[in-house]
This record gives sequence, C-alpha cells and structure tokens, in this order.
Amino acid sequence: MDSAGASDHDGKSILVVGGGIAGITAALEAAEAGARVILIERSPFLGGRTAAFHLYFPKLCPPACGLEINFRRLKNNPRITVLTQAELESLAGTAGNFKATVRLSPRFVSGACTLCGACVEACPAERSDEFNFGLSRTKAIYFPHAMAYPAAYAIDRSLCPEGCTACANVCRYDAIHLTQAPERRVFSVAAVIAATGWAPYNAARLAHLGYGTLPNVVTNVVLERMAAPNGPTRGKIVRPSDGKPPESVAFVQCAGSRDENHLPYCSSVCCSASLKHSAYIHAEHPEVPVSVFYIDIRTPGLLDEFRARVTADSHLTLVKGRVGRIEEDPNTHDLFVTVEDALAGRKSIRKFGLVVLATGMVPQSDGLPSGFERDEYGFVADGAPGFYAAGCAKRPEEVAATVRDATGAALRALPYAVRSGRHE
Repeated sequence: MDSAGASDHDGKSILVVGGGIAGITAALEAAEAGARVILIERSPFLGGRTAAFHLYFPKLCPPACGLEINFRRLKNNPRITVLTQAELESLAGTAGNFKATVRLSPRFVSGACTLCGACVEACPAERSDEFNFGLSRTKAIYFPHAMAYPAAYAIDRSLCPEGCTACANVCRYDAIHLTQAPERRVFSVAAVIAATGWAPYNAARLAHLGYGTLPNVVTNVVLERMAAPNGPTRGKIVRPSDGKPPESVAFVQCAGSRDENHLPYCSSVCCSASLKHSAYIHAEHPEVPVSVFYIDIRTPGLLDEFRARVTADSHLTLVKGRVGRIEEDPNTHDLFVTVEDALAGRKSIRKFGLVVLATGMVPQSDGLPSGFERDEYGFVADGAPGFYAAGCAKRPEEVAATVRDATGAALRALPYAVRSGRHE
C-alpha cells in the first residue's frame, strides 16, 4: 500500500529499508529537510518492535503517542512514498545514481478499507498472532493493533481455504482483491539507509533454561506484550500455565548473550529492560518478590539513573551469578532455578512462579546490498559512499538512541540527494 508521495519518475530519492522506529525517523528527517524518500517495509504494517512495547525507558512512555504523531507526519508528507510488504530485490549503480528494484507482495486489501470488521467475522481461518508472539490468535485477515499503519487489514493468503472468498463477499467497499499479484517497481535513488532492526534471540536454543517446554518460562519480549493493555492478557502479568498472578518472579540475564555458543556480544539494553519489567510487576503486584540473576548490570548513560530508581524497591533483589538450569514441579508448574551465587561463593536452588529470560538482539540484515559493511555478528555499518546504517541493524540500542542514530543517517544521506537534484 502506498501513501501519497513521489512517483517512479520524479527522479532520485533516498531509499530507506525498514519501517520500524529507525526507518520512520530517517525517512521523516530526510523528507522534512527537502529530499524525496522511498520507505519500504517487508511486513504489512510500520512500527517494528517499538509498536509492540508497553512502555520504553527511561521515562516509561507508551509508544502509541509518538508513533501516532510520526504516522501522521508520514501520511501528510508528499515527499514520502511508503511501500509495505516490500523488499529490496536488487541494487545497482553508485552513490547518487542507484537503480533499486523493489518486490511488492500483495496485501489483497486496498486503501478503500474502513476497518469495519465484517471481513474478520466472516473469515473461517485462523493464524498464530506473531505480534503477540503466539500467545493469541487472529483470523487470516487481520489488523494487529489499533495504532497500526497503514490503517487497512492484511490477508495471510497462505492460510485461506482453497476457493474461499468469504471476506470479499461481505466487504461493502470493494476493498478486498483476492487475485492481486506480486509486482516489481524500479526506482532511481541517490542513497540507501539500512534500518532493518532486530529480532529476539531464539530462546528455544537454550535447552537448559526450558523455554518452549516449561510453560512458565517466558522471554522478555513476551512479558512486554503481557504488560501492554492491548496485549494477549490485557495488561495482566500472569503465569501461562494457569493464568494466575505469579507469587515470585526471576529474571535470567544474558540468556544466550555474552556466550560464544550463542551471542558473544552484549545486547546493551537487556538489563534496563528487565529492570523496567520488574517495575511493571511491582506496579501491578507491589509485594511480589523479584530476583534478577546477572553477570553484570549494565545501564549506561541516563539509564543508570533509571536503574537507581527501580532498584530502590525493597522487593527487588539482584544476584550476581549465572543460571545453570531451570526445572519444573510437574504438579504445580513452579520452577526451580539452579544458580551459582558468585558473591556468596555457593550454588543454590530457588523456587519461582515465573521465570523471564532476557534474550538478546539479533540484527536483521539479510538481503541488504553488499555496499554495507558487516561484522561477524551480522550488524551493518556505513559502507561504500551512499550506504548508511541506522538503529539496531547497526548496534543494539534503546529507542531514544535509535532515533538519534537514524537522524544522523538521514543527514549523511542528504548530500547525495542534493547532488542528484532531489533537494527542494
């Protein structure tokens, strides 16, 4: 789905790959400085990981207000073309004179959609809700959350029963087109910004920690969705096994991070995220004891003030030590955490009702052009002239740092738009 913006023949633009907070920021800053921008996102909706947050630190702000403002800025800026379900297929040329081929997968729903919901009621097929990390389900035609942009349903056509046209039959606005085919578009672009973001590390690879087999072992991103009012539990932090509030909670830091067998690097924000999650728990259940098992507590810059504020809670305990194993009482689904307490010099086994794994950030850089420099972990950096990286594709960082970084990427790309005659 396109927003109002530049056509293929308007000359060279800045191409931004990725529609999360980094890509949105880079696109807006470049466009508001006078450049034309093509913003592409491979999913049906913009917002990325930030859209799934309950709150983000250090001020504990909800993302909805900031995203709403940015979506309005995108919609109202004629210099920006937004393409969802779009992937960069190829890029040829040099800085100031690239040809970008973008493949567009069909959404099957047009801008005539009014979100009336009749199609959802008629749809017979269901899918796992990836926005809620599989904790809930949607229909094959879906809208992930109230703030999603573009404001139109999308259809996971692979799940539709053969020959089914139920959604199209009930649409009064002729917004559903089930025979829509993929297409390709070619753009002249002056520079490329990679803002492809991150994904959480697959905790199922950490067999000793029980994720995927022990129901009350969850990850930090799952807890984030639980705490969100529009999440699968409507803002209630509960045990998946029985839907009850936990009587005690443990956070396991560096779950896969700083480990040469998984992610050798530190993901930078996991400690602050777990402290934020402990604040979620204590806002809902002030007396619940929370323990954080850590290697080092890393909360750089202004986040250190956030750490001092949260750790003042007497119901929060920090324990320096790696967790070696998590096991379960099969009757109660309570969890037994084996941990080496490094400061006390002894191993202990402690019982908890819920365990949260602080998994790290994995860069999503597959498919980016070779002009970007990559490190051994898949993070990208500014490469040849005309190639610029922003946000968590570049390094693990929190939202405020990502916004600053994306603004910088836009500024570095702007001179090529100026030279190619795109600056207005």
